[in-house]
Amino acid sequence: MTTLDQPTAIAPTPVTSGDRPVRRELGVANALSHGFLLFWGLLTVLPLLWMFVSSFKTNGEILADPWGLPGALHLDNWARAWTGAHIGRYFLNSLVVVTGSVSLTMLMGATAAYVFARYEFRGRQVVYYLFVGGLMFPVFLALVPLFFVVRNAGLFNTWLGLILVYAAYSLPFTVFFLTAFFRTLPTSVAEAALVDGCGHFRLFFRVMLPMARPGLISVALFNFLSHWNQFLLPQVLLQGDESKWMLAQGLFALSVSQGYAGDYARLFAGLSIAVLPVLAVYVAFQRQVQAGLTAGQLK
Repeated sequence: MTTLDQPTAIAPTPVTSGDRPVRRELGVANALSHGFLLFWGLLTVLPLLWMFVSSFKTNGEILADPWGLPGALHLDNWARAWTGAHIGRYFLNSLVVVTGSVSLTMLMGATAAYVFARYEFRGRQVVYYLFVGGLMFPVFLALVPLFFVVRNAGLFNTWLGLILVYAAYSLPFTVFFLTAFFRTLPTSVAEAALVDGCGHFRLFFRVMLPMARPGLISVALFNFLSHWNQFLLPQVLLQGDESKWMLAQGLFALSVSQGYAGDYARLFAGLSIAVLPVLAVYVAFQRQVQAGLTAGQLK
């Protein structure tokens, strides 16, 4: 009589600890990266916090105890910086110029980027790389010819000339960023809109721009920060008439004058006034910025 072979039991594979060193190395790498980010955050936030706290101190408190808290909130420092140092006038001047330059940059940059991303025509790559090539030229390289070009055009010492120069220097990055973003948008939506009778201009302004909102907000915020903190171009193109100065020029003049006068409280108040709009804009649009930067990787 034959017997069926009994199935042999498979011995369980012993669990080895070979992956423990890998996990330990990953844990160490994560701890180091988080520690570096924490150090970088403190290195960035602490000077701003110290400047903001010092803007409420008196000059005696700043010199006697620079790291201590103010005994009372001296709001008159902000009032003296806003009116006495003309920071309010320079603030409004910068707000007008930056609003105009960012609006012009976004309109021209978004239009050009959409054409490069969605339309095929002869010489498209050549024109695109001419735009992107502007990223390689620093502003210092063109200061002298730029000065003569603006002066010969009759735009020297005018806000319009400064707005056009800001927009020109921001276009390469704007076109480069938005071209990649427009390529990630679904073509089916655009095709459906064209089939329904939507024209090209209406398609761009009514359909594609709302879809590209995260990318538009991200690049607009970068341009805003660049234009708001710009010092070299206003210093070259706006000379003589202090009533047209930008905020960076006013803060530079205030730092020089208050350094000799010893009114550091007003200086810190002026710096705080310049920093607050930047922080407010970033806090208001931080989610849109993160969505705009990651949209191209997720699609």
